[in-house]
Parts: sequence; C-alpha cells; structure tokens
Amino acid sequence: MIVFIDFEASSLAKDSYPVEVAWVFEDGRSQTRLIKPISSWNDWSEEAERVHGISREMLAAAGVPVDVVANEMLRDLSGHDLYASSPSWDGKWLSVLLRGAGLPRHALRLGKSDDLFAAAVRSALVDVSEDDAKAIVHRLIETTEPKSPAHRALPDALLELERWTLARQMTRTLGGGGA
Repeated sequence: MIVFIDFEASSLAKDSYPVEVAWVFEDGRSQTRLIKPISSWNDWSEEAERVHGISREMLAAAGVPVDVVANEMLRDLSGHDLYASSPSWDGKWLSVLLRGAGLPRHALRLGKSDDLFAAAVRSALVDVSEDDAKAIVHRLIETTEPKSPAHRALPDALLELERWTLARQMTRTLGGGGA
C-alpha cells in the first residue's frame, strides 16, 4: 500500500531532529505524533518554531518518546511503499528518529512523491516523455499549493495523498491504467 510521510523538525541545520511525524495510507487512514526529544538532541530554531508552531514546551508535555514512535512506524509502515515530498529532508529526520531509538537508520526508506505522481501521468499518456510528465506534475503541485501552507506534518502528508489522487484521476480521465 502507498503511504505518504511528512516530518516537521527543530530546524534545517545539520543537527536538526524531528519534532512531529505523520503518515497517511492511500485509503485515508492516518497517524500523527509529536516527538519528545532525547537528551542529546539540542538543536533548536526559533524561526522553525514560528513556522510550524510546535514549541519545546509542547514536545515536553505531549511528545511521544522516540522509541515508541520509531517502533510504531516500523510496525505500521514496514512492507509498504513510503513516499515524501522531500525525501532528502524527511529521510534525514526519519534516520535521526530511528537511530535515536537504537534502530537501523535505513529500516524504512522513502521515495519521492513527485516520482509516484509522474508514474501515474505516464500510465495515462503512453507516449509522454519523462520531462513532459514532470512538467505536468509540476503544474499539478503548483495548482494544489495552499495559499497559507500548514507546515504541520498531517496536513502536509494529506496534501501529498490529494495530489496522488488527482494524478490518478487524471489517468482515468485520459484513459490510462492508473498507477
């Protein structure tokens, strides 16, 4: 099953760590967790906090321990096809989370959502070039970009599901098989 994942983080610095994760299955089932930082995670950006609205106090009060979140993700997501809008960043934070729980950093792997969307377009338009499929996906993303992005993990993961659904609807409209 396809699953879209998104993280929010302490910053965009090298030592950043995940503060929130959400995942949504293609059937709409979803989960979101605030993540209680472990003691060695010290990085913090006030600017990142302003963007996502998650404070250190929120994490201390409502955050779920790293090992609990990581093990829940392994249990629920292993064996599924995982995608993120930015797998380089989200994959970094997934790796930090897994390592923080003492698990192998590549226990879960992320693909790029845009590649999945492009595959749906290519299945509808047999003769479409890779570049043209990417251009169609770029327009799809532009037209679905919220005026005021949520910058929270669950709304961002749900947006990826919406985009994939639209790409698949396009394949049905154009007579393709639907990826």
